[in-house]
Amino acid sequence: MSLLEIMQKRRSIRKFTGEAIPDAKLRRILQAGLLAPTSRNRKPCELYVIQDRETLKQLSKAKQAGGGFLADAPAAIVVFGDEKKADTWIEDCSIALTHMMLMATEEGIGNCWVQIHLRSTLLGKDAEVNVREILGVPESYRVAGILALGGPAEEPRPYMLEGLDYGKIHGYDMKI
Repeated sequence: MSLLEIMQKRRSIRKFTGEAIPDAKLRRILQAGLLAPTSRNRKPCELYVIQDRETLKQLSKAKQAGGGFLADAPAAIVVFGDEKKADTWIEDCSIALTHMMLMATEEGIGNCWVQIHLRSTLLGKDAEVNVREILGVPESYRVAGILALGGPAEEPRPYMLEGLDYGKIHGYDMKI
């Protein structure tokens, strides 16, 4: 597949078959995250691989809503940014998450980004604090998000180039 075809095929998958992810595929997904560019090459991103079922269940409840499917994912990658290394940690981690999402799609692994940064529980507790407590991570590590991974139990249709909102492009005529 070309990169554009991978981008078209990438969809948020929240239902998984439960099959374990082969190590070779997980390794390539992690390599994609490490290959992501960072501001001034400071590399503030830390990738925590979670495959323990109980920990995944705890992470699924780290915020008020939108992360419940983590409990059924065979694996997840929590992406932290060390704010002591770079004030651009959120951008850098977001790029790493995107690289991993695209690689997971290329590898046939379903995936969905669970936003943690700027989210809270029903009682108002910061979701980042919850995730750091669950994993025992230092306070200087900020949580951008969690990438749920697993064999896709659903396969939504790819995005079609004809359906894109080309009105969002300014200063260039796409001549579609």
